[in-house]
Amino acid sequence: MSLRVFIRKPSEEDGQELLALHQRSKEFHFPWASPSPTEEECKNYISRCQNDDFEGLLICHSTHKKIVGVANLSQIFHRSFQNAYLGYYVDVNFAGQGLMSEGIRLVIDHAFYTLDLHRVEANIQPENIASINLVKRLGFTKEGFSRRYLKINGEWRDHERWALTVEDWT
Repeated sequence: MSLRVFIRKPSEEDGQELLALHQRSKEFHFPWASPSPTEEECKNYISRCQNDDFEGLLICHSTHKKIVGVANLSQIFHRSFQNAYLGYYVDVNFAGQGLMSEGIRLVIDHAFYTLDLHRVEANIQPENIASINLVKRLGFTKEGFSRRYLKINGEWRDHERWALTVEDWT
């Protein structure tokens, strides 16, 4: 099966393309996410991707190499926990094409087989049906509900907690 996307780590050269994606998709992401809205914040994000506890990955189109989305594995823990939190967002121009499902599948493979994690969690606002449907398609299990879990766009928002372990990954 030929994949339409690949994943890679961001580099300094991606700053302008990321910023354009964030600006173009701002309304589309509201109120679910608020990606870096300035050039300085994009540079900080790319620098953060060099940390041991954070793995930022760009989901890129196989044909034209443009960034179609971003996935982050944050708060990466090893030893007995072997866990990370998964966050992601798509460029509005590529939404609804199934590219993020392919890309997140690659990110999960990377988490389990390259980073040697045992568990990946995704915390999603209950009204974000598209994101919930994505994790369901990938085999995540709903484990709970966290009231006022994350502050997004200046408001504390409730989230559903979804998780996937390497044993359940096919």
